[in-house]
Amino acid sequence: MFDRSIEAGSCVIPLGKIIQLEDALRIPLNRQQREQRRGVYPYYGAASIMDYVNDYLFDGVRLLLGEDGTVSTDGGYPMLQYVWGKYWVNNHAHVIRSSSTYSLETIYLALRKTPIAPATTGAVQKKISQTNLKKLMVKMPTSFDDDKCSTIFAEMRSIIDETERLESLRDTLLPKLMSGEIDVSQGDLTQLNGHLAFSLLGGARS
Repeated sequence: MFDRSIEAGSCVIPLGKIIQLEDALRIPLNRQQREQRRGVYPYYGAASIMDYVNDYLFDGVRLLLGEDGTVSTDGGYPMLQYVWGKYWVNNHAHVIRSSSTYSLETIYLALRKTPIAPATTGAVQKKISQTNLKKLMVKMPTSFDDDKCSTIFAEMRSIIDETERLESLRDTLLPKLMSGEIDVSQGDLTQLNGHLAFSLLGGARS
């Protein structure tokens, strides 16, 4: 869908014209600090979830782009993480929101096809500064169904959230059933229903 739109017509613009950076809201935590703050909220680094902590800095959909260290894929494209829910981000990933008529999802698709080398400095320790990131030229479609794209991504988020809830439920209840802590042999589902309700309330993505 995106590729066909690009082929039909595109324009090349600086990324800074269509995004807003929320890097000022990031707070890094070292390993000891994270151990003292163990929790359920993902703690993101440049390329992946590094830990889980007991509080969050961001709520909602964002795009994370590796700032230093791991800044590109093997193919030379930016290291991107499309994230949602409640989470913490350290200072090794730029935090991106859309500031234009383009949805964040469309920007994500465009960046996945944009070589990141022009925005990268450093021979050993790679770095993408805010200034260079904003200057990065990105090819955007001149005509694209943003609403349809956003709907597809929303459905994807919903499916992933539901899968995570079911996996959490399985991991919580199965050991209790195997150990006999929950006994349904007599057809009494009271215990199971109680654990089920607790797990669903406690395991859902906030």
